[in-house]
Parts: sequence; C-alpha cells; structure tokens
Amino acid sequence: MSGRTRGAAARIGGLLRRRWLVLRREGDRGSITGYLVVITFALFALAGLVLDGGAALTARGQAADVAQQAARAGADALDGMSLRSPTPAGLTANPAAARAAAQAVLSAAGVEGEVTVTGSRVTVSARASKPTAILAIVGIDEVGGSATATAIPLHGTTTGAS
Repeated sequence: MSGRTRGAAARIGGLLRRRWLVLRREGDRGSITGYLVVITFALFALAGLVLDGGAALTARGQAADVAQQAARAGADALDGMSLRSPTPAGLTANPAAARAAAQAVLSAAGVEGEVTVTGSRVTVSARASKPTAILAIVGIDEVGGSATATAIPLHGTTTGAS
C-alpha cells in the first residue's frame, strides 16, 4: 500500500471513529418515534373502522328488523268492522290498536321509533344505536342506524295487494 492510500484510509478511519464516538454519546435521537406515532395512529383508525363500523352496520340491521316487525304487528291489529267486510280488500287497521302493537314491538326491542297509520297502511320508522369501542377515545360514544318499513293487512294468500 502506498503512503498516499494509507493516509486516506487513516483519515476515513479517524472520521468514522469520531462519528461513532459522537453517536455513542448522543444515544438514540428518536428518529423512529415519528414513524411509530404515525403507524400507531393508523392502526387505531383501522381498528375503529372495523369495530365501530361493524357496530354501525349492526345498528342499521337491528333498526330495519325491528321496523319490519313493528309494522307487521301494527298491520295485524285489524279494525273489527273491516273483518266483517264482504271483500278481503276492505281490511283496515285499527289506528289506536296498530300504534299500540307497533310501539310494544319497538319497546320490547329497546329501539326508538315513530308509528304512522294511514288507512290500512302502517309505517314505522325505527332508530337503533350501539356503543363504540375505539371511537369513544375521540368522544364518539355511540353509532346508530335507522330504517323505515311499511306493512298492510292481507287476506289469506293474497300477496302484493296495495
């Protein structure tokens, strides 16, 4: 090895040694901390989307199910006079009994809602809510869903009557 090459190698070796000593004195400067913060935030956001998004879909499904059941229960509360009608098309719901039957279904399911009776048509709008798991950290304590269903009384095997 020539003197010139040996001198360059010594200089590079000296620079590396000094840099190593500086790094040993400084310790970890936290260069990975920013990365970990971003990744942790992203994982919590993803967990919130999965868990709390699923809770919102469950609430929507429950609201739809209960609204349909309540509307059917209301449509089954028939007016006594319409039962004596000479034609099956004359069936109508008793408004007071229909509201009471639909509200009983809503109450039994623990769901809030409104019942509207118009002639033979019983319409129920239901709202259900579920508690959140992850979004509670940012102040969103519950997610919900709503649905509306309408039912009419039918006679025998008649389907699709309006």
